Amino acid sequence: MSRTLGIYIHIPFCVRKCNYCDFTSLAGADEELKQRYITCLSKQIQMEGNGRPVDSVFFGGGTPSLLSPSQLGSVMEALRREFSLTKDCEITVEANPGTVTEESLRGYQSLGINRLSFGVQSMEDEILERLGRIHRSEDAVRSVELTRRAGFDNLNLDLMFGIPGQSLDQWTSTLEKITKLSPEHISFYSLQVEEGTPIYNDIKYGRLTPLTDEEDRAMYHAGLAYLRQQGYGQYEISNGAKPGRECRHNRKYWTMQDYVGFGLAAHSFVDGIRYSAGDDLRAYMEALEDNRTPREWVHENTVEETASEFLFTGLRLTEGVDLEEFQRRFGASLEEMYPQSMDELERFRQQGFVVTREQRGLGRGCRRMYLTERGMDISNRIMALFV
Repeated sequence: MSRTLGIYIHIPFCVRKCNYCDFTSLAGADEELKQRYITCLSKQIQMEGNGRPVDSVFFGGGTPSLLSPSQLGSVMEALRREFSLTKDCEITVEANPGTVTEESLRGYQSLGINRLSFGVQSMEDEILERLGRIHRSEDAVRSVELTRRAGFDNLNLDLMFGIPGQSLDQWTSTLEKITKLSPEHISFYSLQVEEGTPIYNDIKYGRLTPLTDEEDRAMYHAGLAYLRQQGYGQYEISNGAKPGRECRHNRKYWTMQDYVGFGLAAHSFVDGIRYSAGDDLRAYMEALEDNRTPREWVHENTVEETASEFLFTGLRLTEGVDLEEFQRRFGASLEEMYPQSMDELERFRQQGFVVTREQRGLGRGCRRMYLTERGMDISNRIMALFV
């Protein structure tokens, strides 16, 4: 298992909360608050840095592209001072279309940032308005053009399907327009309706009608088929990439590697221990200004919990999980650790939802278990066998 860390940096600021968003974020913050947060964030990195090698950094949010290159530069300086960033470190910044300029992009690049991830969601303006997005489709095209002009050659575009009122034709149109932009990576997620969000209330009170499961799955499979035709290999349930352009940082989550989170509500997983800061912005900043760690929650995983998470996250990958690695890591085979689940797992195998097979490569063999495309439709039912 790799000993290099991934680092996640949470930037909670956005222009406006989207209708589906329940993330920890704050709309309309002024520059004074942003700068205060950046100062606290840099201090947290200083307090908790440990010099370990880091091969991925991910600025998420919120909308990190609302920060200036100077503000992001302060954070990057703290990271380089307190950790050892590898020469090929993947450094990603999430952005909203319309919030970047060629000048800001060149500034980001000068900091060593080498990957941009735009939350496009749809290329249909009607759908974007329903989602409460601040941009329109032409903003997405323009932002990609600016990104290329600034010299970035590693770009992800986030898409969303299964949106109330969205048709299969609209989803197909979005895919066609997105692939013409030729990003290196495409994420495609089904809308998750979270309680308390505006879109949840619109559905609850009959202002919007949710799609059926059959309509949602039809969009998913149509998306997979189209992206394959366009040269994007699926490597995770909701992610496709051109060869060699898979997201290194997100793979750390799916393969149970160590990562450290900095910032409001950011989570960490290091040496089997999970911990996080709270989601109260004032408390987070006051703790750091008082030279206290903002850590509010700590949990040391049991072997059983880590084994469950290893399977739950690993089965999201199309390559699945290495069952020999599972046995080395947890001291027991899958069959020994989950005897009560083997009969049901076998039924899933016989129905074509799960595959277990021997694979050889690099001079050695391994036994892998993975979900088929049909299995991904019922992934939660299968993963529940190991919870």
